[in-house]
Amino acid sequence: MKIPGKIAIMGGGSWATALAKIALTQAESINWYMRRDDRIEEFKRLGHNPAYLTSVRFNTKKISFSSDINKVVRESDTLIFVTPSPYLKSHLKKLKVRLKDKFIVTAIKGIVPDENMIISEYFHKVYDVPEENIAVLAGPCHAEEVALERLSYLTVGCKDLEKAKIFAGQLTGHYIKTSVNIDVAGIEYASVLKNVYAIAAGICSGLKFGDNFQAVLVSNALQEMNRFLDTVHPLNRCTNDSAYLGDLLVTSYSNFSRNRVFGTMIGKGYSVKSAQIEMEMIAEGYYGTKCIKELNKHLHVNMPIVDAVYNILYEKISPMIEIKLLTDSFR
Repeated sequence: MKIPGKIAIMGGGSWATALAKIALTQAESINWYMRRDDRIEEFKRLGHNPAYLTSVRFNTKKISFSSDINKVVRESDTLIFVTPSPYLKSHLKKLKVRLKDKFIVTAIKGIVPDENMIISEYFHKVYDVPEENIAVLAGPCHAEEVALERLSYLTVGCKDLEKAKIFAGQLTGHYIKTSVNIDVAGIEYASVLKNVYAIAAGICSGLKFGDNFQAVLVSNALQEMNRFLDTVHPLNRCTNDSAYLGDLLVTSYSNFSRNRVFGTMIGKGYSVKSAQIEMEMIAEGYYGTKCIKELNKHLHVNMPIVDAVYNILYEKISPMIEIKLLTDSFR
């Protein structure tokens, strides 16, 4: 197995586009899987992604595009999956090429719906990819700031630290700094949870709660995250690290955070459906909320923020009522 070898970007959204930009700072060429042929043709004609991060220009001679997932997987060594979690299964069902011989990197901040499995677990259990050949990519890092080449930090989580270091080295550049971590499951669950908490932060913003309360909300969210991680994947970790707390902060506070934007719309009175239609982008936290709620039925962790967001999004309980109950539980 060559690491990184030939890198493939698996997805066509904003984060996929940002990662392609990062990968091409060192790689001579990459493969890029996109579902739609018309999007690929527009990309080649314009020299940029026609739908996402349109300001980022690419030398398309360095990119081999294809809508054939089997072709891309066959011709690549490292596969960076960046498709929204609700669509991952449908993409993978087209696969006839084995994944177990590839180095899999998941940059998906979600859980596989219906399976209630984090992405690394799904690749390991369903596609027999060895755990040491699976890595997870964590922030804090918004695609929009990568496009602007603002200094950003990425964490590569992998049980094989040497492989993590090799891949992290491929991403390092003048505006990207990297670190490595063995806590694959913890980083992934934290990535799911921070999206849920960002929705909560957005809801509170939409309800006109101020910065003072947002600080209390996020500090309670970190405590809740700690309780969940210690239960679902016990490990001697420090959640003050940027892969956990840093990602939570930027997703909860940044105007680039689609989960915060989604939550703000809900707080202002939008229905879930109308907010999703107006955004035209996937807010992973919407799906993550239901998955974490389902998982917690068996874990019984005290998670009042997740419960409140679930009740608002899925039980259609008034945001004002739920957040008021939440405020009474905070200290």
